[in-house]
Amino acid sequence: MVKYYTSTALFKYTWDQVAIALWQRYPNPYSKHVLSEDVVHREVINGKLYTKRLLTKTNPMPRWGEHFVRGPRHICVVEESVVDPKNKSLTTYTRNIGMQKLLTIVEKCDYIQNPENLRTTQCNRWAWFQSSLYGFRRALQAFGVERYKSNITKNVKGFNITLEKLFVTDIPQQTKTKQKLKEKAKHAVDLAKSKTQPLLTSSSQLP
Repeated sequence: MVKYYTSTALFKYTWDQVAIALWQRYPNPYSKHVLSEDVVHREVINGKLYTKRLLTKTNPMPRWGEHFVRGPRHICVVEESVVDPKNKSLTTYTRNIGMQKLLTIVEKCDYIQNPENLRTTQCNRWAWFQSSLYGFRRALQAFGVERYKSNITKNVKGFNITLEKLFVTDIPQQTKTKQKLKEKAKHAVDLAKSKTQPLLTSSSQLP
């Protein structure tokens, strides 16, 4: 029996920006579980970019599952992607190549223009979870789904940080600069009033 999970995320950036930022999303504060990433193969066929990458991630186990896995909790993941700039679609396929008997996770992500707002990008995810470990299958698959859901939340937050760094002007700094200019202008007006006040007072006292 296989478990399935689907989700949708919306990024407030154009598809072109998302396609550029995808290759730069690691590292970020929410990706500490990602230890390394390497491009294994990349080529362009009929205007589409095909890429295969190898990622190494940490893979902590629940206490009840620790006796199944000995040594470092690292796992290798293969990510294959297809970028179609003409039709503005980016699809990634990810699967673990380690600990497959324990739990196999296959994920598909489609990054497309949001049909309701072409200035934003929609990410549709599908994930499949399967374990062949008899007696612990349901528990491992349920654990995989919950871990996956937690990682998706971190993934979206981390990706947004990358997008902000690449495409958003430093708005807080702009706000501070405008505030300082306003304060200086107000100070100048107050200073001018304080200097002219004695003259007005003295002139009013003339006969």
